[in-house]
Amino acid sequence: MYEEYWGLREKPFRKTPDPRYLFLNQTYEEALERLLFAVEEMELALLTGEVGSGKTLLTRALVDRLGERYEVAMILNPRLSPRQFLKTVAVELGVASPCFHSNDLLEQIHERLLELDAGGRAALVIVDEAHLIPGKPTFEEIRLLTNFQLDDRNLIAIVLVGQPELRERLRHRTYRALTQRIGVTFELVALGLEDAHGYFAHRLAVAGAGRSLFTEEAVARLHEAACGIPRVLNQLATQALLEGMARGVRQVDGEVVAAVTAERVFCVPAGARG
Repeated sequence: MYEEYWGLREKPFRKTPDPRYLFLNQTYEEALERLLFAVEEMELALLTGEVGSGKTLLTRALVDRLGERYEVAMILNPRLSPRQFLKTVAVELGVASPCFHSNDLLEQIHERLLELDAGGRAALVIVDEAHLIPGKPTFEEIRLLTNFQLDDRNLIAIVLVGQPELRERLRHRTYRALTQRIGVTFELVALGLEDAHGYFAHRLAVAGAGRSLFTEEAVARLHEAACGIPRVLNQLATQALLEGMARGVRQVDGEVVAAVTAERVFCVPAGARG
């Protein structure tokens, strides 16, 4: 829509989790390295962060880095009963005809893990939006999956991804049997102003920009309005590019940003939360 006007090959701030657009500042690089370590060691890992902080994008980048050695099960909607959860895992891992009962499903998954291991491959289960898991029984099935191991190695890696309330929930004593299995944890934080400048530069470069499309003031105002949350930054940056095109400007400045952020609340600063 606006790509030609700004000299872009594609939209730089689109919502899809394209790994090319992952901005590897110190925080995200460390997060990715920890997740890679957890998967290589076949551990249970926990990744948390605020809404829009880039968790899903990070997991897509993780899968890209792993290559073909791993059979990846992506659970995108974990609002599932224990049996439904196991059936979904079984299907995602390539079990042809999943059984009905949970015990039979666990046995099928175990057999599939042994089959993958015999072929020199491994299994990874990524549970996105894990804070939506309805109750302890489904978490208990996740714990049981971590029991699948040989004498010298685990047979499955699991990454739980969710909002900060997932971390708070798992601190409850009732989940201690599961949390004792977690080998790697990481919490994403909002981008600082310096990182916001790098974030814009990276995304625009990937999209084919041959010049700077935002002034420093514009980036600072967008960062403040978005509280450093990448998804909100993307939304506001897209609106700013559209507004700039409508005004016929050559670069998005503070005045353009003010027009798209006026009298609207896009986030609540961390210090202002109750």
